[in-house]
Amino acid sequence: MLADGIVKAIGVSFLAMVAIALTGCRHQEPVVQAGETITIRLSGWQSNPNEKQLLDQVIRDFEAKNPTIKVKYEVINSEYMDVIKTRLIGDVAPDVFYLDAFEAPLLMKYDVLEPLDRYITPDFDLADFEPSLLKAFQSKGKLFGLPKDFSTLALFYNKKAFATAGITQPPKTWNEFLTDAKKLTIDRNKDGKIDQYGFGVAPELARQTIMIQAFGGSLINSQGYATFAEPESIKGLQLIVNQYRGDRSSAQPTDVGATWGSEMLGQGRAAMVIEGPWSIPYFKETFSKLDFATAEVPTVNGKPRTMAFTVAYVMNRKTKHKQAAWKLIAYLTGKEGMKTWAKQGLALPSRRSVLATTGYNKNPLYAPFAKGAGYATIWQAGENLPTIRMNFNNQFISALLGEQPLSNAMKKAQETANKEIYLSN
Repeated sequence: MLADGIVKAIGVSFLAMVAIALTGCRHQEPVVQAGETITIRLSGWQSNPNEKQLLDQVIRDFEAKNPTIKVKYEVINSEYMDVIKTRLIGDVAPDVFYLDAFEAPLLMKYDVLEPLDRYITPDFDLADFEPSLLKAFQSKGKLFGLPKDFSTLALFYNKKAFATAGITQPPKTWNEFLTDAKKLTIDRNKDGKIDQYGFGVAPELARQTIMIQAFGGSLINSQGYATFAEPESIKGLQLIVNQYRGDRSSAQPTDVGATWGSEMLGQGRAAMVIEGPWSIPYFKETFSKLDFATAEVPTVNGKPRTMAFTVAYVMNRKTKHKQAAWKLIAYLTGKEGMKTWAKQGLALPSRRSVLATTGYNKNPLYAPFAKGAGYATIWQAGENLPTIRMNFNNQFISALLGEQPLSNAMKKAQETANKEIYLSN
C-alpha cells in the first residue's frame, strides 16, 4: 500500500521548478453553467486488484449522488511520486491524488497543495479522524490532506509452528520474542541449513525506526539532519543485528528466496514476521491453508511500539475545479464512502466511527493493528526522510551481513545523508 522511492535528481528539479512556477498567477475557477458536466482527474496506486474494484464502486456511488461530476481514475503503479512531481512541474497534475505521509512534508512546504480548511464544515465531523493521522498532513496551521486509511504493524505468527515448539502464547516482550525465535528456528538435518527461521526480518528504516527509538534514540533533529548513529539508537538496532548474526534465529526474505516477510511465513521459512494488515487478505488468497494469528508487536525496553503508515487524498492547488474536487475528497473520506472502501481489509479506516462500525477493532486478526494506532509512530520525518532512508538502508544491510560493525555502518550512513542534506539546502 505504501508508495516507494524518490529519485534525488527529480526531487531537486521539482523544488527548483515548482518554486518558479508558483510565482505566477493563481488559476481562477471557471464558471460552470447549470447542468454542465465537470470531469475530475484522480490518481493513485493499486496494491491489490480488489483495491481498484472497491474504489471504482465508491466513485460510481459518488457520481450517482453528483450527476454533474465525472471522475476519471488513473492508476500509477510505477514511480508514482516521480510521475506526480513531473506533472506538477508541467502543470498537468491530476485534480485529486493520493499522497503518502512519507512524501507529504515536501509538497506541503512548496505550496503545491490546496489547503482544505475553508471547505470543511461542522457536519463533515473532522474530529472523527484519528488525530495523529490528520497531523501528518498539517503544516503551518493548515490542513492539506484527509487520510483515507492507515496501517500499523503487528506480529504475525504460525500457530502450528508455535504448537510444535510448545509455545502457548505470542511473546509480549522483546526478550520473550528472542527466546521464542530460537525455539522456532529449525535445522531438521543438523547440517547448518536452517529450514525454518524464528523471525523474518525487514532490514529497512520504515520497520527499524521503532528500534532506533526504543532506548531514547531519534531519527532526525530539529534541523532535519539524521541522528540515528547516536549510542541510544545503536542499542536498539544492535538487537536486530545480534539476532541475525549471533542467534541465527532470523533471516531476510532474500536469504530464503522470498520477496517479503509474509511470503516467508506463508512458505514456512519463518514462524514470525512483523507486517501490516495488508498481509491478512494476502494469506487468505495465497496461502489459504496457513493457520496464522496476530498480536501486538512485542514491547522493546518496556514500551509498546509500532509504526503507522497513512495515505491522504489531496487537492492540486492549481485545479480549475476546486469545489468539485472538494466534493470528491469529502465523499471519499466521509463516513459513507470510507465505510465502503474499508471492506477491502488491506488497511484500516481513519475515521474512528467507521473503524467501530466495521468491527475491525474487535476482530482478533485486526484488533492488534487498531490498538496500535494509539501509540504508533507515523512514518514521516520531514522532507529529508527519503535521503535519510536510502543511506540507512544501504548501510544497515551491510552491517547485518557482517561486512562492517553496526556503529561504523550507521556513522557512515549518517554522515553521507547529512552531507547530501546540507548540499541540497
